[in-house]
Amino acid sequence: MSVPLAEMPTDWNRALAIVAHPDDLEYGASAAVAAWTDEGRSCAYLLASFGEAGIDTLGPGEAAPLREAEQRASAAAVGVTSVEFLGHSDGVIEYGLPLRREFAAAIRRHRPELVLTLNHHDTWPGGYWNTPDHRAVGRAALDAVADAGNRWIFPDLVEDDLPPWNGVRYVAVAGSPHPTHAVDAGAGFERAVRSLLCHRAYIAALTEEEPENYCRTFLTGTMAAVAERFGGRPGVAFELLRC
Repeated sequence: MSVPLAEMPTDWNRALAIVAHPDDLEYGASAAVAAWTDEGRSCAYLLASFGEAGIDTLGPGEAAPLREAEQRASAAAVGVTSVEFLGHSDGVIEYGLPLRREFAAAIRRHRPELVLTLNHHDTWPGGYWNTPDHRAVGRAALDAVADAGNRWIFPDLVEDDLPPWNGVRYVAVAGSPHPTHAVDAGAGFERAVRSLLCHRAYIAALTEEEPENYCRTFLTGTMAAVAERFGGRPGVAFELLRC
């Protein structure tokens, strides 16, 4: 039998989401973000790229500002007002010290107690191969949590008025093939649909299905799958790592 998913901990107030592209959070995790902001928690978004290589019919120069605008609208739909972009080249983001440093700086600046990121494993649930960007960003985010708390790693950050931050209690990995916890998606479902629907240009390039029906069907299916291990409740699943 499948192991039941536990309830996500609630002993935190500030979250920072670190992902590679626009839409990474909207394919499931935004229902949890909506529930958290409803409870008075804050969440900021940090995106490594503008997702400019994600639409085959649009060149990067045209796609980048469009995808940025769609991401800001989708974040606002779930109560997130802080959205930052690092401007890495979509599709060729590299794991390494520069990326860890940028993420550590963001963690020190935002001082979250929970860091949210996307699946860093080689595969998605079901065995589908993950992309290099997701793997690089997820792994760098995990490592940056420790970097942010150690004053002797990237010591120049202290000179930039970013002292160490050891306050991260949890890292929640969305889309993981090894979920351990979940958030009830009932209250945030409709806003999650609206949030994903904000990525209209991206969705139009993916499918000929009517956009709202596509978003609603996709999210209903993923959240129903979580319900099988979450007491029958539709939810958003996470692999929870304690820091």
